[in-house]
Amino acid sequence: MATILGQNQYGKAENRVVKITRDGDTHHIKDLNVSVALSGDMDDVHYSGSNANVLPTDTTKNTVYAFAKEYGIESAEQFGIHLARWFVNSQEPIQRARIRIEEYAWDRIATSDANSKFIGSDEVNHSFVRKGMETRVTQITYDGQNWEVISGLKDLIVMNSTNSEFWGYVKDKYTTLQEAYDRILATQVSGRWRFNWTDDEQRMPNWEKSYAETKKHMLQAFAETYSLSLQQTLYQMGSRIINHRSEIDEVRFSLPNKHHFLVDLEPFGLKNDNEVYFAADRPYGLIEATVLRDGADARIPVDMTNL
Repeated sequence: MATILGQNQYGKAENRVVKITRDGDTHHIKDLNVSVALSGDMDDVHYSGSNANVLPTDTTKNTVYAFAKEYGIESAEQFGIHLARWFVNSQEPIQRARIRIEEYAWDRIATSDANSKFIGSDEVNHSFVRKGMETRVTQITYDGQNWEVISGLKDLIVMNSTNSEFWGYVKDKYTTLQEAYDRILATQVSGRWRFNWTDDEQRMPNWEKSYAETKKHMLQAFAETYSLSLQQTLYQMGSRIINHRSEIDEVRFSLPNKHHFLVDLEPFGLKNDNEVYFAADRPYGLIEATVLRDGADARIPVDMTNL
């Protein structure tokens, strides 16, 4: 049976690069995990093994580290744009580059007011602690003319200890869940948002400010929504972002419902007045949806597992 080659790509995945910027005695850290995927005129290497059009994956790795020095890392998005543009424009066989980046955030360690016996606390500007919250992510795709930038975050755990209900749902012979009029609502946010910046003629967003403001509006919507369902909260989070950030046209969330069940304390002669809960890690409800600016197309993949 005859076969033909379908979609293909190659590159170097998970290049860990840490860039230290030294501003006198004050240092700044950018900590990235960069994955490069290239595609284009690559039929021969699959059919015959000819590497004539193949840029070695080791070269893509070296480029990541060289660009960290040459361009610095202003933001994950800007760094990915530099890389994608270089691979497409510098190598004729390469027609499309996709750069995926995870960014790991660090906080500066606050020091004491009193002088240390080793070093004055006012001189310590180079010590950091890894943040234990979300991981920032971005994916940059470039085909020589058009850009697509999808950014977001994952593993951000949030909770409302009240102002959440769940009742009035469908019940059948297998339903045992009791209606709740005051419950804990908690989730581990995985979210992506697509920018409407698509070509070099447009004004490029301020990537760092955009991320900070998008996260702010998302969290404010979670905190300020009196929730009758996690679906309602998800929609409010996406809508708040779209309405406040003109550079974003599409938002997609995947929100596992981190269930908290009231513990039955009656066997011990105790009344549980919405105070003691069992935090169940699985199984969990999984709520997913896309929120769009009116007139925009949905382009963020439904399955964000590898995005």
